[in-house]
Amino acid sequence: MAVVRVRQHVNPLARKYQTPADALVWDKVYTQPNQPLHLDIGCARGRFLLKMAQIEANWNFLGLEIREPLVVEANQLSSKLGLTNLHYLFGNVNNSLQSLLSSLLPGTLQRVTIQFPDPWFKARHAKRRIVQPQLVTELADYLAPGGIVFLQSDIEFVATEMRDRFAENPLYERVGTQLWLTQNPLPVPTEREIATHNKGEPVYRAVFVKKTTAP
Repeated sequence: MAVVRVRQHVNPLARKYQTPADALVWDKVYTQPNQPLHLDIGCARGRFLLKMAQIEANWNFLGLEIREPLVVEANQLSSKLGLTNLHYLFGNVNNSLQSLLSSLLPGTLQRVTIQFPDPWFKARHAKRRIVQPQLVTELADYLAPGGIVFLQSDIEFVATEMRDRFAENPLYERVGTQLWLTQNPLPVPTEREIATHNKGEPVYRAVFVKKTTAP
């Protein structure tokens, strides 16, 4: 399969990305739609989920990505491998979560990953970053009690901002007492994670759990 070349950064505030993603018909997407769901936000080429879906066949995996050519390529590869617990969707997470997740059976969404998101270094571009307060709140609406959110970045200020926004929401509880997790709790590293470690550079990680009782 030829490598699809797309822009590395896409402005999520551009007009072309303001239409919310359509709700999925879950029993048409997955062979076993009642399995726990892992949502990977900003999945890029989807290789992380591709491996996860093969390792954890008793989970369903959904990758959400704003660059449509990458979604098309990832779904083609998933189909070629015959994976019936994996799907990729083109959409802007900052306006699509409610339309996407509102049709899920309660308790289905049990794991969310946000890994190495576009940093948007300039202060005037801060609104383009994935983890906004609204996203944190909307995820809490649909994440099952006891469900986890895993965050990681190789850029400390991005990881700190993500961590602090989840920590500020009383529906989440942070896992661990150290400043950053030293190990990835998941069995599959992303391509960016591997490249960062190979350069001897740090990765900043945090995990949050949705509280089982209201604060």
